[in-house]
Amino acid sequence: MKIVDHIKNAKGRTLFSFELLPPPKGQGIQSIFNTMDELMEFKPPFIDVTYHREDYLYKEHSNGLLERVSYRKRPGTVAICAAIMNKYKVDAVPHLICGGFTKEETENALIDLNFLGIDNVLVLRGDARKGDPDFIPTPEGHAYATDLLQQVLDMNQGKYLHEDVVSSEHTNFCIGVAGYPEKHFEAPNFNTDFKWLKKKVEMGAEFIVTQMFFNVDKYKEFVIKCREHDIHVPIIPGLKPLTTKKQLITLPKIFHLDIPEDLSDAVDQCKTNADVRKVGEEWLVQQCKELIDFGVPVLHFYTMSNPGPTKKIVARLA
Repeated sequence: MKIVDHIKNAKGRTLFSFELLPPPKGQGIQSIFNTMDELMEFKPPFIDVTYHREDYLYKEHSNGLLERVSYRKRPGTVAICAAIMNKYKVDAVPHLICGGFTKEETENALIDLNFLGIDNVLVLRGDARKGDPDFIPTPEGHAYATDLLQQVLDMNQGKYLHEDVVSSEHTNFCIGVAGYPEKHFEAPNFNTDFKWLKKKVEMGAEFIVTQMFFNVDKYKEFVIKCREHDIHVPIIPGLKPLTTKKQLITLPKIFHLDIPEDLSDAVDQCKTNADVRKVGEEWLVQQCKELIDFGVPVLHFYTMSNPGPTKKIVARLA
């Protein structure tokens, strides 16, 4: 079922959904099932599964020269989505990214997803590869999320690569895109960032999932601005609890977000990570209550495949 239909069928009730990471290579599917087992009591209508592009290592040869070798750290998102849908009978939402894919590989992945009965995709540009100063497009791949979005839209209309005739065999994906209540870090200003988001919706994106945030007012302002500019698709807030003091540094650095002073001060006063988890839990529970009062369609939790902290929070809201 499409995300927009799940939201419509909820008739104003706020849903819970979760995002999982593919496990590191060497781990089996049971690691995903262990996480899912912790969360299924909350009856999530869909589960997001991220995609991680290949990385590089440098192999030194006997002559002293270095060879850059591509390798994968995690198993494929398509297979994980299929396993989740088969075992738990919930919809899986795979992430699609530009980096690491050629257009042909993207088309092949979409054909597989359609074959498996997967109805939704989240279209993202993706991050720069580790070690690269900026995002570098894959040769014969897409440089921007709008280009990747257009490829999915084309397939929904029966337009495939290297085929001159429109096919009657088309896909029917419900497409989501990312939103940034605090602005994408590469955008020169919020209005420019917003302009590109509006273009994606005008092209055909049907829902938005936001970057994580810790200030509910930022999300509310973002939604109000969207509505004022005729963006009326569901805007799903992305959420994550603070669990360690280190995250006061790593989260702003990696995700380019602000942590409110009240929250950072409370975490600074904590003596143990258990204390930090308690502070993070209380903060996010309050965030969620405010968001439910605001009428959000879904509370979407970035679990980082560590379901414990998220489970405690959702149990207090369910």
